Amino acid sequence: MKLVRRITSAVPDKVASAVLGPIPVGRDRALGLSERLAAATSLTSSLEYLTQRHEMGKGGMNDWDIAKDSIAHANPLLRRVIDIASGRRTTTALHVARAAVASAMLLPGRSAWRGAGSLFLGASSALLGPRQHYGSDGADQVATLVQIATGGARLVPSPAAKDALLWYVALQSNLSYLVSGWVKLLGPDWRDGSALPGVMRTHTYGHEGMHTWIRNNPRPAKLLAHGVLALECLFPLAYLKGGKLTRPVLASAAAFHLANGYFMGLGRFATAFPAMHPLIAYTAAPRTHPAVAGRDDRALPAALTLLAGATVAAGVTAVHRRMRATEGWRTSRVLTTRHGNRLQYEEMAAGDTDRPVFVLASGLLSTSEHYAWISERLCYESSYGVITYARAGYAGSHRRATTAYRLTESVDDLVDLVNGAVAPHRKVILVGHSIGGELARRAVAHLGDRVHGVVYLDSSHPDQFHRSPQQRVTGAGLAGNFTSMSRALRLGTGALLARPWWIKELPAAYQEKVFAQYADARMWDAARREWTALREDFEAFPGRLAPIEGVPALVISAQRTVDRDPEQLLMHRELAEAHRSAPTETVVVEGAGHDTLLINSRYAHQVTDRVLAFFRSLDERPRAARPGRSVTLEKEASR
Repeated sequence: MKLVRRITSAVPDKVASAVLGPIPVGRDRALGLSERLAAATSLTSSLEYLTQRHEMGKGGMNDWDIAKDSIAHANPLLRRVIDIASGRRTTTALHVARAAVASAMLLPGRSAWRGAGSLFLGASSALLGPRQHYGSDGADQVATLVQIATGGARLVPSPAAKDALLWYVALQSNLSYLVSGWVKLLGPDWRDGSALPGVMRTHTYGHEGMHTWIRNNPRPAKLLAHGVLALECLFPLAYLKGGKLTRPVLASAAAFHLANGYFMGLGRFATAFPAMHPLIAYTAAPRTHPAVAGRDDRALPAALTLLAGATVAAGVTAVHRRMRATEGWRTSRVLTTRHGNRLQYEEMAAGDTDRPVFVLASGLLSTSEHYAWISERLCYESSYGVITYARAGYAGSHRRATTAYRLTESVDDLVDLVNGAVAPHRKVILVGHSIGGELARRAVAHLGDRVHGVVYLDSSHPDQFHRSPQQRVTGAGLAGNFTSMSRALRLGTGALLARPWWIKELPAAYQEKVFAQYADARMWDAARREWTALREDFEAFPGRLAPIEGVPALVISAQRTVDRDPEQLLMHRELAEAHRSAPTETVVVEGAGHDTLLINSRYAHQVTDRVLAFFRSLDERPRAARPGRSVTLEKEASR
């Protein structure tokens, strides 16, 4: 009986020791496990790209002729090196070499050559990153982080330097889980459990079986979603009380990534993120444990001190940028619309009282400053009036409406702006880029004979989701991206936000303000709100544009837009055809993209030239109907 009691009393202790407590892994063991898991990620990655080489060709998902735009404003030397590495033969050779090195890294060993192998894998992954922009879903970036750190740790002789590098990866891992969790927590879809079924029913990341289970078991599914939140938000608990929770935390995280790999098709997640776990186990164990004896932990207080300083700096930066984003210009004015929204606008030029006024409506996730090249030329080189404005939620404009947002709200705001900011006897020329073009088209019906003409700049079309597969695919995840960016900015990460290349394309006087707006969470909230409403509105489009009688129209398309999606050109022509009994013209600006049509000075000047020429020709001729024209800038003469 005594023997039975001893066995019975010992069972809970053994279970507890197996489940709770630190994971006894030394420095060399942790290094070996991490570099092998990262090498497995690189091997899988390269084999996948080698078996999908067709995606590197023209029109493929990783077509370099298109993808190279992402490095157009990088350092010339770096751009040249990446361009050389991105040739199909060079890329193939690099992936073959990566597969060979990664396979060798899976073998046992502790030599310095393993450090060189990890550095090669990490460096080559970073070099090929722009080339294989799609398909990694973050796994390659995590593997690169691990490989650079473990490669350096293999090669540096100082134990303190080795531990600093391992602490760096461990802290990065904690930060990635922590930020991901708290960003999710800020959104209602994860709190109410609706995010998980939403992901599982998507074409890209969904799983039919899992989605069916979630639909049939809502309560367990909600608990599962909350479990993911708890795991990510509380991940640093692995370090509490001498690492007693290290085992359950890392086991839960590994299971989470295995599930991602199976259900969401993110196979590399199963090895990429767990590659950081051995280093967490090494740094979470108490220094009194024999496995980590002599570990140098000076990197931790140094990192916490830097984090505290960075937090303060981020807060100051966020306040400064918010003030810059909302303060407007010295001549800014405010108008309150019927919905209670307060619109900030600029009368950039009054113009001659007998001439029309240009009213410029911006696109999604952009404000009036995106029109800088065009608006300034219209001011200084014509006698027209010029008004720019920011929609509710952007820059210094505030949304005060209490009803659910619909596109009609922004149309009403535009109509109220015209009626409130433009003298009643003057006509207006509505200019709209992207969704701004659709808002302008709808505003015509409310403004009647006040409209002298409409200019559509690479405009949205209400039938685009029905007719354009590319629009359906690229637009599917935009709302989620806007939400994630907004939440991240609200957590104070704006101080870490890199300045996008396109801001440097704008006139120098506008760049700081535009960057402040870009780093403002309000702008991303407004974009998400507008995009969600736009998709709902466009999905219900009956299929035929309402005719607009007697209003001239100039439709300008970006060549890159119509080259990638020829259906867009057909829809843009339909915009012109909807304007009946009035002059129309369609133009394709060669070389321009959807955004560079405005922000690149060369293309913006071509747009302005065409706009001025079109309306000056109207002044010289009676407003009688005549056939529309279709031209391509810079090639018109040769055609």
